[in-house]
Amino acid sequence: MELHAFLAVARTGSFRKAAEQLCVTQAAVSRAVRRLEEGLGQDMFHRTPGGVETTPAGLQLRALAEKPVAALEAAAHKLRRAPERMRLRLSVVTSLGNLWLMPRLEKFRSAHPEVELEFRTYHPNETFAREDVDLWIDLKPSPQHRWPRQISASYLIGREIVAVCAPALAQGVRGADDLLARPILYHSNYPQNWDTWAAAAGARMPKNWKGFGFDLVANLIGAARAGTGVAVVQKCVVEGDLAEGRLVSPLPVTATTGRGYYLCRRRAQPAHAAADLFADWVRREAAA
Repeated sequence: MELHAFLAVARTGSFRKAAEQLCVTQAAVSRAVRRLEEGLGQDMFHRTPGGVETTPAGLQLRALAEKPVAALEAAAHKLRRAPERMRLRLSVVTSLGNLWLMPRLEKFRSAHPEVELEFRTYHPNETFAREDVDLWIDLKPSPQHRWPRQISASYLIGREIVAVCAPALAQGVRGADDLLARPILYHSNYPQNWDTWAAAAGARMPKNWKGFGFDLVANLIGAARAGTGVAVVQKCVVEGDLAEGRLVSPLPVTATTGRGYYLCRRRAQPAHAAADLFADWVRREAAA
């Protein structure tokens, strides 16, 4: 644990980010690094208000330990997975699963054909008490939301929102006021997304504005594709539509909601090789 914690902090430059990567608490990472420093009799990091800086001794240890630790992990993983059924049970927010994850699944299958994925029904307002799920990708409903203490949750994707519409509806749009004059489509659970986007664009929503509301992201996007109006949606769920020209983003304005999708797992979960493989892969996809 000590070397893993040290290397994670050295890579990320942050105890918090290292804890998210390792799916443990920040305090556990701090204690592990402290034990390592006490055992070696040298400081590995300088703690600063802005984060941590690796000391010369820490840089030397990282250079010596990084490859051997990775090799040991690979060897242990190979030996561990030989007799093990590599099954992973997932519960994913429906909109993100259909619009963002599913188009990428073939990449995961090609990279890890040994892993059997099983998708479980997504439950809104998840309590994480289910025993039939190993990993969740769940929506953080508000910036103030706190995950249950028994759950380790790390941000994945989905904070950014953009305004999109059919190409024909974007004609003649020169600025935010032009766009806001078009028919407005909104998610009925988050109508305030339009105010957030308008503020980022340096504009204000028209007084007493009205529009068409949808409680399903798929229907909201479908209406935008059909030319019914302009929608504000999470950028990640319209990547395919933007790439293939079904939708356009008339203005280069991105706003942040502070919500987004998180990768969640139980802190007390036993070692789970398939979950680790998927978690590493999906984080890389989200960061790409």
